[in-house]
Amino acid sequence: MHDWIGETFTSDTGWNHLEALVDIGNRMAGSEGERRAAEATRDALAEVGARDARLEEFEIQGWMRGESTIRTGDADNACIALPRSPSAEVTGEFVDLGYGLPADFEEHDIDGNVVLVASDVPDHHDRFVHRSEKYHRAVAGGAAAFVFRNHVPGQLPPTGSVGGTDGPIGEIPAVGVSKEVGMRLGRRYGGETVSVAVEADIHDATSRNVHAEVGPDSQKRLLVTSHVDAHDIAEGAMDNGAGTAMVVELARTLHSREDELDTTVEFVVFGAEEVGLCGSEYLAEETDLGTVKAVLNNDGVVAGRTLSLLTHDFDELETVAERVADRFDHPITTVPKQGPHSDHWPFVRWGVPSYHVTSDTGPDRGWGHTHADTLDKLDARTFREQAILLTELAVELADDGFAVSHKDPEDIAAALEAEGEAAGMQLTGEWPY
Repeated sequence: MHDWIGETFTSDTGWNHLEALVDIGNRMAGSEGERRAAEATRDALAEVGARDARLEEFEIQGWMRGESTIRTGDADNACIALPRSPSAEVTGEFVDLGYGLPADFEEHDIDGNVVLVASDVPDHHDRFVHRSEKYHRAVAGGAAAFVFRNHVPGQLPPTGSVGGTDGPIGEIPAVGVSKEVGMRLGRRYGGETVSVAVEADIHDATSRNVHAEVGPDSQKRLLVTSHVDAHDIAEGAMDNGAGTAMVVELARTLHSREDELDTTVEFVVFGAEEVGLCGSEYLAEETDLGTVKAVLNNDGVVAGRTLSLLTHDFDELETVAERVADRFDHPITTVPKQGPHSDHWPFVRWGVPSYHVTSDTGPDRGWGHTHADTLDKLDARTFREQAILLTELAVELADDGFAVSHKDPEDIAAALEAEGEAAGMQLTGEWPY
């Protein structure tokens, strides 16, 4: 009865696919590498027995990184462009806003200035302030350029998009710098004139979602998802090769347990997540959301040994996850708060019960969105353990005995208001209510 557990713990299917993805190289949204990764994932899903494995194309705003610099006097300081930054060169007074909290922007006149903010928030702050919100606050204040400083040491400049689906290219140039470079700039050049130059190739491009299915042909479906694109500066092993490899492994395990499924399980591997959730936005717009029982979105798995599941305040999702954890005597952390920054969100915001499946990595984000997002940071044992837990969770979700109601979108909006997320989302254009 439990042979599937041993087979999963000794399987190399998912891990082999992870290696194949990182070996492709650049998987930036709309790139040749992203296309190759999507095709390889389609083929891998078919090979493990999922039916109707296919690609669905959609158009996006393409962006390719060129050279970037922050010039101080006669020196060029190392930086990397943030995706969807416009190609531009500007000059302004350098202003270090520390964490870049809303109050920091309110207390400073930044019109025409080059603004530096950190990638984290202090422990005492009541919520996390996303990069996109900090960028849009800089734009709203009339800043000439945006400099995003990593809070993690190690000479690692961070990346991350400053655009979205509605405004794919940002209004001011944006670059990322390492903690060390940012601290030096803030110490030596506050109040002095600096220039920021970004070169980027902005063009029309095509991305694609990967689909496949197992289980019965039912009126409702469970979506098991990830995203296949990655930032071009690294291998994208954690973000999100591991999530896509997990989807392939879950397709294998769920195909072997197909007779236990009461609901269609549809695997969807999205394209262009890193530049505005483009693939999931595309699917959500063309889907009757009433037919989606739940979403199990894998983005951040394997980075830490303990799974961490954002449940978006769906009590039933928390309960079933805790039941799986008890059954296997293996910890799973559940977090009830809203999480509007991955491919589950285009579904959650309209009330679809959804998990964001990530892992507990401690207080620091770590290697993600840097050059250090490489395969050596991940562990095959952790991958296999999490595959067992997520297989059981998916079987529970697909059972007719498990029921979870959709929420009224007004309830999601109220939760965002209560958690302090609404003002930032309204600023960035992500507020749909």
